[in-house]
Formats: sequence, C-alpha cells, structure tokens
Amino acid sequence: MKIVIAGGVAAGTKVAAKLKREQRDAEVLILTKGADISYAGCGLPYYVGDVIKHREDLVINTPESFSALTGAEVRTGVEVTGVDRAAKTVTAKDLATGQTQTYPYDKLVISTGASPFIPDCPGTDLENVFVMRTPDDADALKQKVDSGEIKRVVIAGAGFIGLEVAENLSARGVKTTVIDFAPHILPELLDSEMSEYLESVMADAGVMPFTNVALEGITGEGKVEKVLTSRRPMKADAVVLGLGFRPNTAFLSDSGLEMFKGTLLVNEHMQTNDPDIYAAGDCALVTNRITGQRQWSAMGSTANITGRLAAMYMAGDSQAAAYPGVLGTGVAKLPGINMGRTGLTEKAARAAGYDVETVITVGEDKAGYYPGASNFYTKMICDRQTHRLLGIQVAGKGAVDKMVDIAVTAISLGAKLEDLQSCDFAYTPPFSTAIHPFSVTVNVLLNKLSGTFETMTPAQYAQGEAEGYRIVDCGTKPQIPGAMYLNQTSVQGPVDGLGQDEKLLLICTRGRQAYLLQNRLKFYGYTNTRVLEGGTQFNLSVLE
Repeated sequence: MKIVIAGGVAAGTKVAAKLKREQRDAEVLILTKGADISYAGCGLPYYVGDVIKHREDLVINTPESFSALTGAEVRTGVEVTGVDRAAKTVTAKDLATGQTQTYPYDKLVISTGASPFIPDCPGTDLENVFVMRTPDDADALKQKVDSGEIKRVVIAGAGFIGLEVAENLSARGVKTTVIDFAPHILPELLDSEMSEYLESVMADAGVMPFTNVALEGITGEGKVEKVLTSRRPMKADAVVLGLGFRPNTAFLSDSGLEMFKGTLLVNEHMQTNDPDIYAAGDCALVTNRITGQRQWSAMGSTANITGRLAAMYMAGDSQAAAYPGVLGTGVAKLPGINMGRTGLTEKAARAAGYDVETVITVGEDKAGYYPGASNFYTKMICDRQTHRLLGIQVAGKGAVDKMVDIAVTAISLGAKLEDLQSCDFAYTPPFSTAIHPFSVTVNVLLNKLSGTFETMTPAQYAQGEAEGYRIVDCGTKPQIPGAMYLNQTSVQGPVDGLGQDEKLLLICTRGRQAYLLQNRLKFYGYTNTRVLEGGTQFNLSVLE
C-alpha cells in the first residue's frame, strides 16, 4: 500500500509513524513544504521568552532522524500543488528547482496545516512585523529582543498564541500591549466574566489588554514605529500578529473535496468525502463531542490524536475506534495567572439548547497553610435537568490543568454531578485540599441546584441586578465601604435592623462566609437572601 502524506509537523508525522508500526511494509512518503518536518509549535512563545534556551530543542525530529526512526520516506522543500482523485496522484513542486513531479497513492493524507492570517491593512510588510508559526518565526523575534532593539511591542490578537507571546515578552522586560477587536480576550473559549477577571489580572501584571479595538495599520520609516488602531495610535518597536490561522488548502479548490471555510470535512475516521483521502490537523474540521456540531480544533493535541486514529483505521486495526470529537480543551500560562477550559461555555450551552445552570467558586488550590497556596477561580456549567457536566473554566496561579483534566474525563464519560461528588481524588497538603477543589465546586453547584444555596452570579451583578438589594458585608472583617457588616458567628437569632423579607445581598471575600450566613439567616426566617458568587476576590468592582 502506497500512502502519500501532504504535510508534516504534528498530524502528518503521527500518521506516518503509527502507520509504519501498524503495517511495516507500507510505503509511506511525506511531502512537506518546509525544511523542518516536526517541531514544537506550542513551544515557540517560550523560546522567545528564553525559557527554552536553544532552537534545536524545538525540533523534535530532523527528516533524517525521523526516517531512521520510523522507516517513512521524507522529502522536504516539496509543496503539493494539486490532487487528481481519478488518477489517484498528487502533483508537487520542488521549491529549490521549480520542477514538478507526480506521485501515485493508494491512500492520501492531507495534513498541510494552516498559516497565520495577515490582515489587509497598511504596514504589515514593514520590518519588525512578526507572526508565530514556525521556529524561524520565533527565531526572528527572539533575535531582535536579544539585541535590545525591541522595547515596546503591540500584539494584535488575544487568543492563546498572542497571550502566550505577551506573557513571555513581558517576562523579558518588554513593554507589551495586547489589542483585539472582540469584546474580551479568548472570546470563544471563556464566558465574559471569566475573561474580565483575567484581563484585570493581566493589567496588574503589566500587560494591558485593549479589547473592542481593531488593528487599522502600521506605520514607520522602513520598520515599525506606530500602530494605528480604531481607538488611538500606539507607539511600538514591533508588532506580533496573532489574529488566527487559515487552512492551507487552496490547492484543493478544484478537487471536489468537501470543505467549509477552507477546512476539510471529515468523518469519525478522518476520511473526507473521498474514502481514500484523509485529513488531520489544522486543515481538518472535526466535531464537538457534546453537541455533534462541526468544530475547528487547531491544537497539537487534536492533530496527534486524530492522526493516530486515521493511521490505525487505514491499516485495518480492529482497535481503531471512531473519533468522538473535541471538547475545545485548552490551557495557557498568561501574564500573572494561568487559565484552562474544556467543554461548553454557558453561552454555547444555551445556544445548543441546554437548560443551563452555572456556579463560580473561589477555592484553595492546595492546603491554605502550605507555602505557595493560592486560589482556583472556577466556573462550572451543567444541565439543570440531568445534572450532566457540560463545561468548566478555571483561572489561578497553580495547576489549573488538573481541574480541567478531571472535567475532560467526566464530560467524555457523560458524568453527572452526583457521579463526581465523592470521587477519591488525591490529597496531601502540597498538592490539594482534603476536599478536592473540583469536588468543592461540584458540591456548591449541587447546593445551588437544590435551592440550598441561592446566589447572584457575577454576570448578573455586572448587569445591575443588585439594584434594590441591601449589601451585607460578611467577611471575616469589614471590607466594603458603606455596607452593613455582619459576621455570621454573631447571628443567633433575628438581626436588629434587617427585615426578614428584605432583599439582602451577602458578600464576603470568596463566598464561603456568605453561604454560612445565608444558612443561618434562612433558619431564622429570612426569605430573600442572595450570595454574590466569587465574593470580592472575583468581583473586583465591589471594592472600587
């Protein structure tokens, strides 16, 4: 069997390596445009930040080492330019000589990836305008930072790549500003209140995100001097374009393969509408595991998983399970804080037709008395009727990935909150709390679903729904100017000055003390209390 793979990096090399293990006598040929066949694209920002010291550390395999390791043939500097499905051949151009050649295949894998989007605005061709896709891109930016030439950078785009580059540049002392035309950072990945919290932390860490701001141009005498935006001009020595990617599939425009916005539509075995042509990686459009709707997942993890399954299916492996889809899982180290998420946002869950309930908690990431303990700021989303877990969003200085990975497992197995309530999670003070922070959030959400815990969400508070409520400050010490202070330990009966049907908004530092006070007040006949989820630690405007 002859297998031609168009493209390398994550998906293409994974297909090749797994195919050769499954079917050693298969003829596997990789044709790739670049000189690097396999590199750590997700590590590029950390090379710029000098966390990864050497460029060669980003290169996972050279063409020679990959061929020796797997048995697959690799040809670099060769760009696939066309596919003849009837003849089962691909046409490719040698970029060094300009010559074209035709390659026959029994099975074809398209893993040509995606390229950075370059906006149609003046100045993108100036010196010191960078993208972040290949080791060469990272090297170009790093060399300018190392030389001291770059002191101020504007990053256009507040997605994962843009924010990770911002974090690394800021850590090196470069004054860094992020702009994005969306209302908030990571707009499709987080609900607005989580994005707003992250934006505040980033600003405190010295990286100012300007949202609802469009890039309109870049000016300078030969190189970047100023960035023109829809708000105001910004001085800069460099610009990093992190405005997303576009699939490298233009060469397939007349192939008859089904596409949507340039991405190839694939089934659960990564086959296109031509059963002998597969697609994986950033050029393929997969599905969402929860909704079954089409979803683009330009992630190295998705590329590797789908590439492996495609190879198993091609080789006839009986263990080649159908690909169930993505959850949109992501984790990132941002300026001053880490974030992670998986599953549906509240907005996406409602759009998908779910009867949604959510909760936001602030809980310790390890035993509070242990050095280095911090907090997780967690939003959990579930279906109100079935209690099925739908999604989670977590921010904090600690290992947010462990919260996310628990949720990935739970959602993948269709778990309900009750299934997760008493899980035997790992505990010792350096790593967690006696009741795991994931379980804490599950318990709080179950209390909210049962009506035991009655709340006002940060989103509701921001929308003005606290109007008409009397604010009761109930932390361990007074902190809210002008508010009545009430410590829950002092409540042993009706409280002088509080009407039992009065609308009371209970606010403490994190939400726990307010919940305990609400419990007591309910016992003593108070009928209209609400707790502000996340307290003052999450709702930063309360203390302003």
